[in-house]
Amino acid sequence: MSNGLQLLIFDWDGTLMDSEARILACMQAAAADLGLDIPSDAAVRDIIGLGLSEAVQRLFPAADPALVARLVSRYRHHYLYQDETPTPLFSGADTVLRELAGRGYLLAVATGKGRQGLERALQQAGLAKLFHATRCADEAFSKPHPEMLLQILDELGVAAERAIMIGDTDYDMQMAGNAGVKALAVGYGAHSRERLLAHGPAGLIADINELVDWLDCCY
Repeated sequence: MSNGLQLLIFDWDGTLMDSEARILACMQAAAADLGLDIPSDAAVRDIIGLGLSEAVQRLFPAADPALVARLVSRYRHHYLYQDETPTPLFSGADTVLRELAGRGYLLAVATGKGRQGLERALQQAGLAKLFHATRCADEAFSKPHPEMLLQILDELGVAAERAIMIGDTDYDMQMAGNAGVKALAVGYGAHSRERLLAHGPAGLIADINELVDWLDCCY
């Protein structure tokens, strides 16, 4: 394990799991259910990483709280029970995580997913036992607020300077900065390389399989 880093905190959607197509389909289906204008792929991609209520509010700024709640409910229905769009782990993610755990790193997840969705994803992927802590957007303030990271640091007793947030959205980069934690961008997820690099992360990798070598090189 690196002398510099002790804790690796991962975003989930777009970083470990290739779930973008399902998120797009379910958000658009929720809007259709309620007779609303269907948001574009680009608009939905823009809000990936936020908590679900915050994402809906961003997509439908004129929606009152009751409509936001209905949209959230319809999205969850489609994502958890109806939509069958595959959500595989990115190729190599399982191997990379097991390698990092074997090297003694503490692993955690900070995600815009709700707890029910994350627990199901962890169970399906067979990864639950690898993570020492997890936080979801229905348990803390949504990204880019630092609460999820601060709670993880406190739970695991790790100083901010010994942790890094790994994610595919600028919400991840901003959250890391707000918590005083380093950030590593992944360039294969929801947000563009340019958008990620604007936040000055410690680095950017183009494939999850580059992570171990990047850590060996930089930390």
